[in-house]
Amino acid sequence: MKKQTINIVTLGCSKNTVDSEHLAGKLDSSLFSVIHDGKGTSDVVIINTCGFIGDAKEESVDTILRYAKARKKNKISKLIVMGCLSQRYRKDLENEIHEVDAFYGVNDLDSIATLLGSDPNSLGDTYHYKRQLSTSSHYAYLKISEGCDRNCSFCAIPLIRGKHVSQTLEKLTQEAAYLASNGVKELILIAQDLTYYGIDINGKRQITQLIQSLTEVEGIEWVRLQYAYPHGFPEDLPDLINSNPKVCNYIDLPLQHISSRILKSMKRNVDKEQTLNLVNLIRNKVPGIAFRTTLIVGYPGETDEEFQELLDFVKSQRFERLGVFAYSPEEGTSAYQIEDDISQEIKDYRLATLMEVQQEISNDINSKRVGTVEKVIVDRVEDEYYIGRTQYDSPEVDNEVLISRSYGQLEIGSFYNMLIESSDFFDLYARPV
Repeated sequence: MKKQTINIVTLGCSKNTVDSEHLAGKLDSSLFSVIHDGKGTSDVVIINTCGFIGDAKEESVDTILRYAKARKKNKISKLIVMGCLSQRYRKDLENEIHEVDAFYGVNDLDSIATLLGSDPNSLGDTYHYKRQLSTSSHYAYLKISEGCDRNCSFCAIPLIRGKHVSQTLEKLTQEAAYLASNGVKELILIAQDLTYYGIDINGKRQITQLIQSLTEVEGIEWVRLQYAYPHGFPEDLPDLINSNPKVCNYIDLPLQHISSRILKSMKRNVDKEQTLNLVNLIRNKVPGIAFRTTLIVGYPGETDEEFQELLDFVKSQRFERLGVFAYSPEEGTSAYQIEDDISQEIKDYRLATLMEVQQEISNDINSKRVGTVEKVIVDRVEDEYYIGRTQYDSPEVDNEVLISRSYGQLEIGSFYNMLIESSDFFDLYARPV
């Protein structure tokens, strides 16, 4: 019997990516051929939605409607919607979009597999970690926990994904070994809050213990940290980053703002002084670290003076990597009760102003790398260039290294020493040493 093709369309963050990959691993490979392609055609389409902020919700709804039209015309035989948007607005979606065969939430992977005729229990010992990667085969996201115990005023994630639940160190080490056996060389650790890992297991933060264990997995050469949280940041973590050569000199630590008043309203549990002290601690203990952070502009009540304070903070700290979001009111959050009194025009202006400053900072930092030799992993080929990354860059969101194909053939997924020859705002240009 001919295999059916299942197209898993993943929207939103890397945590959704992991869920989609685990779902693909639960589907019977004798019955189905699974692809991860937002544009391709197939017999069955599964849309893994995002419900985090306004733009993401709009993209998810538009994607569902696009495939609903295809389902109505019988161009696909089954349409399934899962993930954050479906978890949060399931009844509304069911009432409005009748072409969808089934809606599921964020923790229903087994139910989806069963609906499609697969038996997840047949996976045996591999049940917890079998995956079909949608990323390049040499790197993978490793979700170390689910949910969040924080109560940030602007964030709906705890409403969607529930309380913080850590995966056991044993399960994560097994998953890392499985990934390494399939060619993965870089693990990118993700969670709503990496630094909270282990609290629910034995009352202690165990992130450093976990990282050390993962670096000992044969085949793993890089471990990268994304989505840390400033309050309660483990002071021994920077020491581990600095001392263990397999841990990338990189940290993703969303700070959201610098005004103490806004941080208090955001319920971030830190003030300006504590934030500055933490940034200085990390930079002092890990010289040369690439510091990625995320900021929110246009939070309710943000004054011109508070935005200027944030702008001055970015100028003085010179973060290597920076993402900025315009505030979006989310139902059910405590900030939703505060008047959203900043116009979209002002939000857009503040976002653009910050990113313009960051562009110049990034350009200057990149220019100082010219003439240095960096270890680079090659991700893919595009036109006349090989595209790679240094330890200071995460896939899709950070800088890239471009290597002309005229320098000779390189192997995707391999590491090379590269001489940085030139740079621009967000890219480096290099040649093999």
